[in-house]
Amino acid sequence: MPTIGEVIEQLRGSAPPIEGSVDVLETGHQDTEVTGIATAFMATQSIVERAAELGANLLISHEGIYYSHRMPSGPLPSDPVYQTKSAWIDHAGLAIYRHHDYCHRSEPDLIMTGLLHSLGWEEYVEEMLPTAAVLRIPEAKASDIAVQVRERLDIPFVRLAGDADMACRRVGVLVGYRGGGDNAIPLFREKGLDLILAGEGPEWETPEYARDSAYQGVSRSFLLLGHAESEEPGMRLLADRLQSLYPYLPVRFLKGEPAFRVFTG
Repeated sequence: MPTIGEVIEQLRGSAPPIEGSVDVLETGHQDTEVTGIATAFMATQSIVERAAELGANLLISHEGIYYSHRMPSGPLPSDPVYQTKSAWIDHAGLAIYRHHDYCHRSEPDLIMTGLLHSLGWEEYVEEMLPTAAVLRIPEAKASDIAVQVRERLDIPFVRLAGDADMACRRVGVLVGYRGGGDNAIPLFREKGLDLILAGEGPEWETPEYARDSAYQGVSRSFLLLGHAESEEPGMRLLADRLQSLYPYLPVRFLKGEPAFRVFTG
């Protein structure tokens, strides 16, 4: 059986070391033999319990355990929610490895590849940028693309800003928190995009740009999936790849429940 350290080495591949990376073994020991692996977007309380129930002793989580990009300091470790979760993980003996920076640094970006695969859009990619994919898809209305994306990802809702009726062909795809204005807005102009699909970003930046652009008569649309919803497909793809590498180990992808519910009345 491989050790946790050997699995981590496999995950990092040939990428050069990343200074200050958040990719660390947050709980557990590198020399422990792996008996089962689970992957997930985030190690929520329910996810870590499910991983343990399934017999995994290594959980690979894209985001951190404790509600922060880096391991928290200050008042959070004294919070009862933090303490209860930490005590449960310790009791279960579950090792949790954060696979974030090296995941995005792989070529192509594993998280981006997973999303494109789940959407069935891999054949439409024209250009892969460090933080985005540029596609030319069959022409469709922005609102129809929104419905298609929601159905293919099997998620409860998406949000669309800008011109919902515009015909779209050139699309930018940005996973995770890459939908902010500094990153997304220049792509509309530089790549001639009709629509940008992103995980999340400040709501008063790119969505408002798309709205003003459409109001001025230059139709643009911005489709928000949610951070987890845009990155879970990549962690599903990671589970598939790990199962191929370690066919003698149980490897499972654990899908999380949506963090938000929508109430319309």
